[in-house]
Amino acid sequence: MSQNTSPQRFLNLFGLTEQLTERLKRCVLFAVVPATLCYALVLRVFTLSKFEVIEVIRDPVQQTDVSSWLGFLSNLGVFMTAAAAVICLFIFSTGLSASRLKRECLFLVGLLSALLAFDDFFLIHDRYIDERLCYLAYAVCLVALLLRHSKTIWQVDAPAFLIAGGVLALSIFTDLIQEAVALTYTQTQILEEGCKFVGMSTWLYFSCRLAMTYAVPKSKPL
Repeated sequence: MSQNTSPQRFLNLFGLTEQLTERLKRCVLFAVVPATLCYALVLRVFTLSKFEVIEVIRDPVQQTDVSSWLGFLSNLGVFMTAAAAVICLFIFSTGLSASRLKRECLFLVGLLSALLAFDDFFLIHDRYIDERLCYLAYAVCLVALLLRHSKTIWQVDAPAFLIAGGVLALSIFTDLIQEAVALTYTQTQILEEGCKFVGMSTWLYFSCRLAMTYAVPKSKPL
């Protein structure tokens, strides 16, 4: 094969060699290396904590041989709060909003969403931290967010924010009083988890509305 038809000259002809090399470097630096290090570190830490390797790397459903649909609605709730976090934090990272205060609102909503997803997925408030402290922390965060960014929230979608916060608060209230009401455990769980599910769905809706406001420059809230 002659030099003129070599792959290198073909790529150079279209100016692709440098571009592909740069993309490869960025992919390795920002995706492959962090994922590899995270995988190795987590595996090492958990095996040192007396977990079997299979217990760390395989899904609990595969290990326990139960239905894949177990906890379906709970998992959907985690997906919704995780999605809200990704959407807001991604738009925040792009810097599309020039306003520092508006970017701060995006960051705080994304951060709170990530904490909700992390807590719900790993059951932090059930197993590791007193649930009342977790609930108090969430309430303080929501009130502080509302007070500091009331103008932004009003411009974006105040009803969605208030409905999400109110329904989630009702879920927490139901959890706290479930032993004092004349309802069965199943009934209180249906009410509590139903409120949480609707609250998380509405929170995702508000997060999307907030992100859309800044995703397209000079756009107005729909």
